Amino acid sequence: MNTDWQTQDRFLELRSKWMTLIGEHLQDETGQVLEYWRIEKADSVVILPIQNQKLILPLPTYRPGMGEKTLDFPGGRVEEGEEVIKVVPKILQRELGITSESISQLTPLNTQGWTINSSFSNQKLFGFVAELEATVQIPSNLLGAMYLINQDSMASLLNSLKCLQCRTVLLEWWTKSNLGI
Repeated sequence: MNTDWQTQDRFLELRSKWMTLIGEHLQDETGQVLEYWRIEKADSVVILPIQNQKLILPLPTYRPGMGEKTLDFPGGRVEEGEEVIKVVPKILQRELGITSESISQLTPLNTQGWTINSSFSNQKLFGFVAELEATVQIPSNLLGAMYLINQDSMASLLNSLKCLQCRTVLLEWWTKSNLGI
């Protein structure tokens, strides 16, 4: 018996710059035909900017899906064909007003990307840590919050973050940096 699912037909494909909505009929390993919906989205990047033992966050941003502003780390989408690491300085410039020369060290937390909602989307999340030069000034009109890097501040920050992607990148970094994993 064939254990692979097979696409019977694609009855809808709706494309935009950042996502494609797809409706398909898939046949499972038992022969049953099921209707499935999925979204193919541009990959995401979330960056943890660190300066002088503090995590730096931009101003809260309005999130249409939530209908409110939320505190998040700098982040954005990766356009098709764009190299993930090349997106990081652009995002930091846009969200915190700092140039690539202000980054003393840029470290990826993952190189393959973590799959986001694998049953509904093919989107991947890439996390980076950007160590900023100690003397770089973040414009006050772009600075949302700063959190000391310690246990109490991390707990407080986790309580403030509503974005699961931001929480994931923070927890991955915190775990690796404190446990030596």
